[in-house]
Amino acid sequence: MILAGIVAVALLGVIAIFQAALALGAPWGDAAWGGQNPGVLPRNLRIASGIAAVVIYPLIILLVMAGAGLIDDGWLPVDITIVMWILAALLAVGAVMNAISRSPRERLWAPVALVVAICCALIAIGI
Repeated sequence: MILAGIVAVALLGVIAIFQAALALGAPWGDAAWGGQNPGVLPRNLRIASGIAAVVIYPLIILLVMAGAGLIDDGWLPVDITIVMWILAALLAVGAVMNAISRSPRERLWAPVALVVAICCALIAIGI
C-alpha cells in the first residue's frame, strides 16, 4: 500500500508540474485537454490547467497519501476506501480517454493515468 501510494504521488506530481507548465505558457497544448490546441493553450484552458496544478492535483495527492497511510486520514468526512475506488475509476476513464485521443502526444499520458488508477485500486484493497 505504501509503495503504491509513493508511485501514485510521484506520477501525480509529474502531472501537476505538467499542468503548471501549461498554465504558464508551455507549448504543449497538443498533449493535453483533448490535444486540439497545438502550441500554447488558449487562455481558458491555461486557467483550467492552473487550477488543476494548484488545487485539483494537490488535493488528489493528499487523498492518495491518506489512503496509503502516508498521512492521517482523520480529516476526511468519508471513508478513504470509497475515495480510492472513485479515484481509480476516474483515472481509468482518463486513461481510456488519453488512449483514444487523436493526439499522439496526449496518448502518452494513458499509461501514466492507468498506473495511478491501478495504484489507487491497490490502496483501496489494502495491498
